[in-house]
Amino acid sequence: MSFSTLGLSDPIQQAIAEMGYDAPTPIQEQAIPVVLNGRNLIAGAQTGTGKTASFALPILSMLDSQQKVRGKRIRALILTPTRELAVQVEKNIQQYSKYSNHSSLAIYGGVDSAAQKKRLIQGVDILVATPGRLLDMCTQKAIHFDELEVLVLDEADRMLDMGFIEDINKIIERLPLDRQNLLFSATLSKQVRALAKTAIANPVEVSVLADANAAPKIDQWLVTVDKDQKSALLSHLIKENDWQQALIFIETKHGAAKLVSQLEKRGIVAEAFHSGRSQAIREQVLQDFKSGELKLLVSTGVAARGIDIDNLERVVNYDLPYPADEYVHRIGRTGRAGASGEAISLVSKDNFKNLCMIESRLGHLITRKVIEGFEPRKEVPISILNYVPKNKPKPSAKKSNDKSPEVKLERGAGAKRRNPAPKRRPRRGAKPQGKPQGRSQASE
Repeated sequence: MSFSTLGLSDPIQQAIAEMGYDAPTPIQEQAIPVVLNGRNLIAGAQTGTGKTASFALPILSMLDSQQKVRGKRIRALILTPTRELAVQVEKNIQQYSKYSNHSSLAIYGGVDSAAQKKRLIQGVDILVATPGRLLDMCTQKAIHFDELEVLVLDEADRMLDMGFIEDINKIIERLPLDRQNLLFSATLSKQVRALAKTAIANPVEVSVLADANAAPKIDQWLVTVDKDQKSALLSHLIKENDWQQALIFIETKHGAAKLVSQLEKRGIVAEAFHSGRSQAIREQVLQDFKSGELKLLVSTGVAARGIDIDNLERVVNYDLPYPADEYVHRIGRTGRAGASGEAISLVSKDNFKNLCMIESRLGHLITRKVIEGFEPRKEVPISILNYVPKNKPKPSAKKSNDKSPEVKLERGAGAKRRNPAPKRRPRRGAKPQGKPQGRSQASE
């Protein structure tokens, strides 16, 4: 199948032909006709499967390019979880609309809002926004939704993970009821379906998640190593294998800064990428990484779905992520568009539960390696492929005397309950034992 058979407008087809788009990906093949028919859509698609084009191309085809948008109005709204993703999506829309004269704008936090507000007041065909900044513009009365035609919730699961549900609901309450709704998510969890139920009526559902899980062109392997040897091992792998580029994921901002410093002491140049750095610095660092000027980028999970780099050679999980789906998102940064990639994880004993959940999610064990000179003192056990995490006890639950974390004692229906002996009141006139607590003798 080719894009010419999907019903896209001529200006859009001309633009994507120049970009080298030939045949649509599976998600594009399934989603584009549904969107062009005006139907609501729920789509399950991993990052790297071409999902942005799945909604951007048909939206551009549907919006009349001759219609002039009024001031403070928008015709299509795309909500994204991160600044990086908003910038990337809007950049793609600019490329797709090269011959259709549609206007687009990305608004997000971390930068001065004055320029964004000024541009928004003029009116925009397609607005890409993070939830917080969009609500800020609503408060400033810089935008009205009465002419909105399409709403897109991009990376819906990520937005829920980041705690945007209240902001999303506030935004949806402001939108006209007569609109087309599109939801794209890497996972169709219960939370995502609950959001879809409130925001999307009678949707068509498509999914290509099974193809993404297999990740046949990503060579996945892990190294077992003690936690205190991870940075030394990473330095060894970089130098020994002459890595030209790697995206290294770590859990915390402090950890990212510390790792960059440790690498620098060993003569390795890297940069940290996380929400604690200014937007200008993040954009510059990302640009340097994309251009190849910067070889190593140490990033927190904030960039897991916001970085879009062609031919990224490898991803390194310095820390194993939770939940397991996050692992799939991270390694999806490499091996894209038919290229091959490499995903390496550094696993210590305290990562064992995360490893079990990840391998259960994948449905197979990840190849293990031990690097000479970095053999772990604390051995990582063999994974449990069908591992199911136990629910955390409620805060009010009493702790069992059994200290083993693997044993959970439940009271049987006929078990006798042993109550503690009641406290005896002191006899009248008896002398108190020890010093009085909480009150002085004078207050007695």
